[in-house]
Amino acid sequence: MRLKDFKLLAITLLLSSYALAQHTISGTVTHSDTGEGIADVQIYNKAKGQLTETNADGSYTFQTDRPQLQLVFFSYDFQVEERLVSVDNDVQINISLKPLGVTLSEVEISARKEKVFELSRLKDVEGTSIFAGKKTEVVLVEQSMANLASNNARQIFSQVVGLNIYQNDDAGLQLNIGGRGLDPNRTANFNTRQNGYDISADVLGYPESYYTPASEGIKEIQVVRGAASLQYGTQFGGLINFKMKTPNPNKPFELITRNTVGSNGLYTNFTSVSGTKKKWSYYSYFNYKKGDGFRPHSEFESKNVFAHLGYQFNENTSLTGEVTYMRYLAQQGGGLSDTMFYTNPNQSNRERNWFQVDWLLYNLKFAHQFTENTNFTFNFFGLNASRYALGYRSNRVDQADPLNERDLIKGDFKNYGFETRLLSKYKVLDKDATFLIGAKVYNADNKQQQGAGSDGYGADFSFYNNAFSSYKNQSQFDLPNFNVSVFGENIFYLNDKVSITPGVRFEYIRTQSNGVYKNINLDGADNVIFEETITDNQDFERSFILFGVGLSYKPSSALELYANWSQNYRSVTFSDINISNPAFQISPDITDEDGFTADLGIRGALNTIVSYDIGAFALFYNGRIGFIQKKLDDNRVVSERGNVGDARTFGLESLVDFNLKKILQLNSNFSFNYFVNASFINSEYTASKVSGVKGNKVEFVPDYNIKTGMKFGYKNLLANVQYSYLSEQFTDATNSKAAGISGVIGEIPTYDILDVSLSYSYKRFKLETGINNVLDNAYFTRRATGYPGPGIIPSSPRNYYATLQVKF
Repeated sequence: MRLKDFKLLAITLLLSSYALAQHTISGTVTHSDTGEGIADVQIYNKAKGQLTETNADGSYTFQTDRPQLQLVFFSYDFQVEERLVSVDNDVQINISLKPLGVTLSEVEISARKEKVFELSRLKDVEGTSIFAGKKTEVVLVEQSMANLASNNARQIFSQVVGLNIYQNDDAGLQLNIGGRGLDPNRTANFNTRQNGYDISADVLGYPESYYTPASEGIKEIQVVRGAASLQYGTQFGGLINFKMKTPNPNKPFELITRNTVGSNGLYTNFTSVSGTKKKWSYYSYFNYKKGDGFRPHSEFESKNVFAHLGYQFNENTSLTGEVTYMRYLAQQGGGLSDTMFYTNPNQSNRERNWFQVDWLLYNLKFAHQFTENTNFTFNFFGLNASRYALGYRSNRVDQADPLNERDLIKGDFKNYGFETRLLSKYKVLDKDATFLIGAKVYNADNKQQQGAGSDGYGADFSFYNNAFSSYKNQSQFDLPNFNVSVFGENIFYLNDKVSITPGVRFEYIRTQSNGVYKNINLDGADNVIFEETITDNQDFERSFILFGVGLSYKPSSALELYANWSQNYRSVTFSDINISNPAFQISPDITDEDGFTADLGIRGALNTIVSYDIGAFALFYNGRIGFIQKKLDDNRVVSERGNVGDARTFGLESLVDFNLKKILQLNSNFSFNYFVNASFINSEYTASKVSGVKGNKVEFVPDYNIKTGMKFGYKNLLANVQYSYLSEQFTDATNSKAAGISGVIGEIPTYDILDVSLSYSYKRFKLETGINNVLDNAYFTRRATGYPGPGIIPSSPRNYYATLQVKF
């Protein structure tokens, strides 16, 4: 389909949404004692699922073409109300809910939620987004028993299938997750968002996420796999959206404070305030972390502030603003060679390496409901941030630091943009349909500089190029990027059970690189014998269209069959071409990657006894970027990063969660669940211009990735046990098993981890504690190519934590 044809179809479908009306159900839900409106009451059609929820004033509205509905009005603090409604015209239904007569325990609240519906997956339509026919997973962080104080991703994402996680940060300062053969480094292969807006350094030129929200302030994490490329960017991984906690709708002021102590001098504080007063609402938190780290020279300190302010003009229109600021400084113990790791995995021979991040995010969101069927959102967002890396790096990681000048890399990121979406529900030949069209404009002005740092020990992030004029790695670049995208999807419901969702995304990308670097040659005594300054200006424009389609078949409320196919694209980042690294070199012919992903699966829940999602996926990569071992003319072997070849990855993924409480018929004082999360993956390079690569396995793909666990509770006492197992995986396309002197390339051996956690609630108090890596296994998940290495970055040994929460 040509682009102009798509635009014509989009306009036609949008206009048709106004011509075909449905019957409107509206009303207000109030407190039986006070008469005040109750916010966030969930309203369900008992046969089909959630329809809507009440606004801050207790009002609600939705449309239906059904002649009769069995409505359920649900809120945790009130008794459930059911109402049978006949619909032959517009109907107004006002409901008065009675408060619960007793205070429920945490387990009883969970049980109440199970009696209604499980909210573990995204609905077909949420807000101004379409998720029909896509593989979606929702991490309910508020129900998690993970070590939230240190953002323990292994526990938080325990029920998201197929994820590969770097586990080298015992404070959770950065999130490093990948999946299906995608590099986990700083989650760069996902479009990473917070409340729907971008949080990475530069979505196109440097899509790494140095900022991760505090888990204690997150309500849920939405994960949408590769088919998210049509709405949220072109990445192969898909979307990760951190949905933050929202203002308490029923109190003008609420305060929660959490203090955590743990191994290696860990201390964290999380304090939040929240409330709603008339049309105003707010939620804000401050998060502080400090610790010594489990290795020498690994201390850190982090401060993070988040603030949300909302104003509800009326039931149809709202305006919210958010500001996030994070700053952290971390000393980095450097990487290890294989010999060093197996001798002592917790050693360090780098005392002068430091890393500092400043991250300022801002967002303004306007939401308006034109009609009961048509919603509109406008997001203006921006970032002003920096990341500074300082230290001694060598391709021999076992080499002692000579205490001369250090390598300093500075990255400064300034970007802003807006994303607008219009979603409308309408009918086609008396069948339901939902149309979405949106556009995004993104502008980035980034700067990157590399040169000589000081010869001291501290975190001095000033350049000393004049003092150390012979330092080789000197460069300075301006890196502007500009992106315009237009996207659209449409759900066509063929009947009550079958839907098809085609979609399209148009991308215009312009990436530029304007700067200079020095070429310096030294003699054997490190004297400069040749020096030249080289200008390197690049301007790369491209535009293309991505297509995709999703299918869904729901024969019953307990079963859904879904399938999707979507094209993907990844542009070369400026870190791929402008950073000098002693551990590897960059191919001069490196170019963008493209390909597609596909999913096929079944999911659902059987009478709250078992919840499941079992499926298969395929990922095809053209021109995959990776590492190879290259032999030079002088017989030296170096690591080179470039387009290795075409690759494909197939896999089976499954999550099954058993409600043993129901199976064993335990009473309401108990909760008892057991889950198995397993993925089995096969990968292969199908074509390559590099000899010895075709037929090899793809990097970062463990054949077996299994997480299993059990959660048991009695009244307010809960216990959780989790076991994780990942088989061996390669880190380069030549499938090197033995590592070189740099520690960058080689196998990541099989590893397994056992975690145990407990929690107890009493009135306004909650105590959480746990032990991570109970078996004290020595393992690693990462061979870093740059900072915090290069080399093997060990994972944390056995450690404990204890958290006390108080709510006012």
